[in-house]
Amino acid sequence: MDIRNIAIIAHVDHGKTTLVDELLKQSGTFREGQATTERAMDSNDIERERGITILAKATSVEWKGMRINIVDTPGHADFGGEVERILSMVDGVCLLVDAAEGPMPQTKFVTSKALALGLRPIVVLNKVDKPDAEPERALNEVFDLFANLGASDEQLDFPHLYASGRSGWADDSLDGPRKDLSALFDLIVRHVPAPKQIALQGEPFRMLATTLSADPYLGRILTGRIESGRLTTGTTLKALSRDSERLEQFRVTKILAFRGLSQQTIDEALAGDIVTIAGMSKATVADTLCALEVDTALPAQPIDPPTITVTFGINDSPLAGRDGSKVQSRVIRDRLMKEAEQNVAIKIADTPGGEAFEVSGRGELQMGVLIENMRREGFELSVSRPRVIMRDIDGVRHEPVEEVIVDVDDEFSGTVIDKLTGERKGDLVEMRPAGVGKTRIVAHVPSRGLIGYHGQFLTDTRGTGVLNRIFHGWVPHKGAIQGRRQGVLVSMETGVTVAYALWNLEERGRLFLGPQEQVYVGMIIGEHSRDNDLEVNPLKGKKLTNVRASGTDEAVRLTPHIRMSLEEAIAYIDDDELVEVTPKIIRLRKRYLDPHERKRQSRSE
Repeated sequence: MDIRNIAIIAHVDHGKTTLVDELLKQSGTFREGQATTERAMDSNDIERERGITILAKATSVEWKGMRINIVDTPGHADFGGEVERILSMVDGVCLLVDAAEGPMPQTKFVTSKALALGLRPIVVLNKVDKPDAEPERALNEVFDLFANLGASDEQLDFPHLYASGRSGWADDSLDGPRKDLSALFDLIVRHVPAPKQIALQGEPFRMLATTLSADPYLGRILTGRIESGRLTTGTTLKALSRDSERLEQFRVTKILAFRGLSQQTIDEALAGDIVTIAGMSKATVADTLCALEVDTALPAQPIDPPTITVTFGINDSPLAGRDGSKVQSRVIRDRLMKEAEQNVAIKIADTPGGEAFEVSGRGELQMGVLIENMRREGFELSVSRPRVIMRDIDGVRHEPVEEVIVDVDDEFSGTVIDKLTGERKGDLVEMRPAGVGKTRIVAHVPSRGLIGYHGQFLTDTRGTGVLNRIFHGWVPHKGAIQGRRQGVLVSMETGVTVAYALWNLEERGRLFLGPQEQVYVGMIIGEHSRDNDLEVNPLKGKKLTNVRASGTDEAVRLTPHIRMSLEEAIAYIDDDELVEVTPKIIRLRKRYLDPHERKRQSRSE
């Protein structure tokens, strides 16, 4: 059967996974009356809850006797390590752009990787049936983006379609019949070339591993595209590292191919197809699986380096071990090493004491998803504030800078510009109208300045602003940037909080917890209204007397307290604070729980 391999690229919430749902339905992948779910490709629980794609996944559909392998790529730059590997498996890309928003930062990131590989794009202007859609403007912005990214003349001569993924149609023109996605299927067949590897079916078997996973029955399994030759079950292969060093020799126990949303066992796989192989014990991502006579590894795509570091440690608070079952540093280290093996964008390093681990990655969201997965698996750990990784270039200290694109109401634009360019030492690149009463602001801001800014941004824009960011490059260090302005309220007692005490503390600042919650000495229970930390007693009850009168007793009415999400908590804390993460709760605390130890530490610093 003839094959086409294509990846779908889109910014977060531009409708990529919904479009794949419709492609699966209209290709006949689902039988009539079969129960299906929305966003079928987002199989991970966190993906479904947050509405984002985190892991790159492949599926396969058949159209007029041709097999089309479709790869769903993550839309957020924090998961770019997935994208850089996955694009090496395909021969074309379908760029999905919201007709109202136009190309956004994550679109730019993934598209630059695809164009650099020489892939010819297909542009689909999605959501053209929205009232604020401007498909022609979005199309012009896509062309400008391609030109700025150094696209070749052949890549600039891209075909485009107008579509609505939710309604399940795509047409060559805006006034088309709007019936189905056949125009998109036919364009993929015409525009995306057949894999060059098909001509190499007589050569020895070679395959570059791009994703790693584990199966309870099959063990370690690797997925990739076959670069040459053919493979049958039971064949003996060897694994080569990136440096062509021999890692192991193994026998292929099973070959799986993507058929719809599931993987089916096949007896033989040919060059050009995307398959999953089981049987190895050491081979991992970026290794070459090949026939015994092959001595040279396939070139692997370089991965962009991490930009932030977070310290993961054991949970040593007084409430440790009550919720989770995995609390030892050895168990945490094994889990992090397993994650680093699957995700090449994450680096793990031990700290001198051995009780904590430096985890380096792309951004706060990537770290947040890793921590969320670990807490759901029963881990307890403490997490530090993210720190930006600096780099020496020609003897000068450089720091990472991110491109920030903000869409806000006109009345808030001045406040946002002041915060980005003034307090956070960013550079304003562009400012222009973006629809009725909206302004689009583009700025280059140091990554340090953006840690913890998102919550303040939502406050400044009354929750109406939209902020997107992506790594832009390296610039000389810009000096000190002011961190969090407010201090925190720190508990000076251990026990259960009392409503009366919290009611009296409300005038001191905003609280992070309610009554009848367990606290301990050194735990952060709220944000102080001033810039210094304040030790308070949230356990202090009301003194009882024999006097009772309608005018002497006041009813205790508490203001609803703030519950931070995991990413918000990590971004909120200061350098001398930690986030305590358990399967059931997220707490903030001082790094040194004993007040005397804190004073000694501050004197020594």
